Amino acid sequence: MLSSEANSQACDINKSPQPFAAGRRVAVLLPLPLAGAYDYVVGDGMELHPGDFVRVPLGGRRAVGVVWGAGVGDVAAAKCRAVLERLDVPPLPEPSRRLVDWVAGYTLSAPGAVLKMCMSVPSALEPPPKSPVGYVAAAERPDGLKMTEARIRVLEAAWAPHQAADLARLAGVSPAVIKGLADAKALLPVPLPRFKPPADPDWKRAGPTLSEEQAEVARQMRASVGAGFEVTLLEGVTGSGKTEVYFEAVAEALEQGKQVLVLLPEIALSAQWLERFARRFGTKPLEWHSDLSDTARRETWKAVADGRARVVVGARSALFLPYPELGLIVVDEEHDASFKQEEGVIYHARDMAVVRARVGAVPIVLASATPSLETQANVQAGRYRKLHLPNRHGGAELPDLVLVDLRRYPPPRRSWLSPVLVTAVQETLTAGEQVLLFLNRRGYAPLTLCNSCGHRLQCPHCTAWLVEHRAQGKLQCHHCGYWSALPERCPSCDAEDSFRACGPGVERLAEEVEAKFPDARVAVMASDTLSGPSAAAEMVDRMARREIDLLIGTQVVAKGHHFPLLTLVGVVDADLGLAGGDLRAAERTFQLLNQVAGRAGRAEHPGRVLLQTYQPDHPVMGALISGDGGKFYAEEARARSDVGMPPYGKLVALIISGEDAAMVDKAATLVARCAPQGEGIMVLGPAPAPLALLRGKHRRRLLFRAPRPVAVQAMLKDWLAPLNLPKGVRVQIDVDPYSFT
Repeated sequence: MLSSEANSQACDINKSPQPFAAGRRVAVLLPLPLAGAYDYVVGDGMELHPGDFVRVPLGGRRAVGVVWGAGVGDVAAAKCRAVLERLDVPPLPEPSRRLVDWVAGYTLSAPGAVLKMCMSVPSALEPPPKSPVGYVAAAERPDGLKMTEARIRVLEAAWAPHQAADLARLAGVSPAVIKGLADAKALLPVPLPRFKPPADPDWKRAGPTLSEEQAEVARQMRASVGAGFEVTLLEGVTGSGKTEVYFEAVAEALEQGKQVLVLLPEIALSAQWLERFARRFGTKPLEWHSDLSDTARRETWKAVADGRARVVVGARSALFLPYPELGLIVVDEEHDASFKQEEGVIYHARDMAVVRARVGAVPIVLASATPSLETQANVQAGRYRKLHLPNRHGGAELPDLVLVDLRRYPPPRRSWLSPVLVTAVQETLTAGEQVLLFLNRRGYAPLTLCNSCGHRLQCPHCTAWLVEHRAQGKLQCHHCGYWSALPERCPSCDAEDSFRACGPGVERLAEEVEAKFPDARVAVMASDTLSGPSAAAEMVDRMARREIDLLIGTQVVAKGHHFPLLTLVGVVDADLGLAGGDLRAAERTFQLLNQVAGRAGRAEHPGRVLLQTYQPDHPVMGALISGDGGKFYAEEARARSDVGMPPYGKLVALIISGEDAAMVDKAATLVARCAPQGEGIMVLGPAPAPLALLRGKHRRRLLFRAPRPVAVQAMLKDWLAPLNLPKGVRVQIDVDPYSFT
């Protein structure tokens, strides 16, 4: 949770609006993990402004950076090299530069490493590559051109420019026909853009009819657009129409000529969201995620930078695109842990989106059916306002939730479905309705061991068991990607054909389902069974077309999908997320199961949810059955407040890692011995991290806890800067940790 003093700090970064003439010193920040900006001299005949992208000499090469402000002047004039050129691209906007400084200071990262996220497409800063050639029909046909049926079809299709291959396909002719018409000047060559952005969203289009309560919430959200910085929590039960409501705020921002950013936790799996946007605004937004082609990334970055991109929907990295006219930010499913970046610069996109909104003086909407405790604490403190949608749209009822006590109704041996759930599935299929079975575990089995000696197959690079993926014929580590075939003999006892799968994954569950319901059309939906956005969209379409009777899925099915005929959700292992040392385990389990349950009965067909559990008395289960999420969150808040854990205290994780275990232990001991002391401050560790070996690196962890008023960043700098750590040992700092692996 961002503290109020941290929020105000975001507005205190110095501005440098004055241009820099030839001969002046400027500070240029480079997208490299360096301590700070370097001084350069503005070249002859050049004038630079803060935010300009420039090319500068760096050692024996050239590098591209950003003018960050005036030079500090502590380098001898003779040693200052000149800026080589100013690049012909829009400058990095001031709010983006302030975000870079703020994220670097908050996460204790090098500013250049944060800047690199803003400059993630270097090719967008270079002159555009040569455009491909298309062909368009000439205004007049050349004299003497003999017309055939094939040629007529080509010229009719060529009313707009097309590449030769596309034109031949559209007209149903061979490439030779296209070449002949081009040689005869009946088709004229024209340059084509390498990337065709979608049309501008039409904010004038009428949206769906909103209920009275939806319309009132939409009115308040529209009113906030253009009125400066404000954080709004949009809380609503699953199916309450949160998306359609915040679309009204999007329409208002577009009407005011502003850009809009929508962050989704897994953009590659959000096909239905994109379709809903297109129905509302007549076109799809620009997307930003890792599955884009290089060309699409370059052209999207440029369209954002010059203001042509009106709406961008993306994963967390979309936050660092250079929006010159940003007017609204939406973080959908704001509670989702996927918004936490765990590699490189470690940050939480939801929290940094709030910072981006503050430095840009724009409103931000955090939408969720199960808001994070951090966001709820900010609401209670008066920093965020809350708007609530308590009812499902269109009269749809929330599903009935039932706990299946596995102690009373256990599955048969080598089975994972209780007789209670099996009966419910059969009844639903007989009624011609659809079923979702949820198990948040990929692959066939999470553990493979030898029946003879008990040897477990473990990743050689990580402290993790290899997961069997039987459909692909391999064992895989889900942390580093290492894989191998199942050995014929046990490497420990040499027993032959002795390995057995332990526990279920979605593949193993599918085996059981196909045996119990042989007439059902079954499909598996998991991140490793989907090749990308198109595969996810096709799976959703197959459900809508009723080509699937029973869908087995991991958490990817829980995020925003709408299946009108899905009336039964069975959670195979509702206790799965409750184990371990994660302080948010109960909260995350409640959120995930609530989201999964929300897939049932979203249209006119009533739904029900069966949760298989060995812990029916757990507070999470009680909250789900009673529907009293407020009571659960209140108890969770009290438990964390009593021990000073976030959001009621500050927590920082320090991971010491290296290839030499002895050196890592030595460094961890040194770090712990020099730990700061003070009232309310506690340092736990060092101790082996749960993943004590990850990608070949040994890992030790310390947790630094402090009261909220403590400036932990300054304390961490004073603590770690003087330490002389062994060579090859790295200290990774995670402010506000979400992962405890």
